[in-house]
Amino acid sequence: MKIEVKPYEEKMNKTVSVFEEELATVRVGKANASVLDKVRVDYYGAPTAIRDIAQIKATDARTLTIQPWDKSTLKSIEKAILASDVGITPQNDGSVIRLSFPQLTEERRRELSKQVVKMGEEAKVAVRNIRRDAMDKCKDMKKKSEMTEDEEKQSSAQIQELTDKFVKNIDAIVEKKKAEIMSI
Repeated sequence: MKIEVKPYEEKMNKTVSVFEEELATVRVGKANASVLDKVRVDYYGAPTAIRDIAQIKATDARTLTIQPWDKSTLKSIEKAILASDVGITPQNDGSVIRLSFPQLTEERRRELSKQVVKMGEEAKVAVRNIRRDAMDKCKDMKKKSEMTEDEEKQSSAQIQELTDKFVKNIDAIVEKKKAEIMSI
């Protein structure tokens, strides 16, 4: 009986999806509402996502406007953005908050590229951890005589092939994002 690789493939797919979501929060010089996804506002004692308490619009290529439904939350939103790692100072005019994205410098682009590579490495480590769990399960099944040595080798090869595919996919995503950062 060979190991079922489908659950491990699903976990690896989920890892790649989470990695892609994290990449969307990397600021690349264009106004993108997803840079605010990780920012939480203290809204009546509960940490709340900005998009849940305000409308976020890209008014042009370099400006985001945040218009809260409850004007009393303006200061809280401004404070949360300042405390976050977004790296942009909000401008509060009493009714909306504006975020102006400056042109990226060459140094900042290199910094962002390094950050993307680091995030890619973390995703690959997560995929390899899933592979390790699958390999451990194979060894355990062989030890309990639930699979033969040949089946263990086939299962291990299948898992390694799956891992290689996902690592290659992550590398391609990293290269694409780096190219996007450097071309802006």
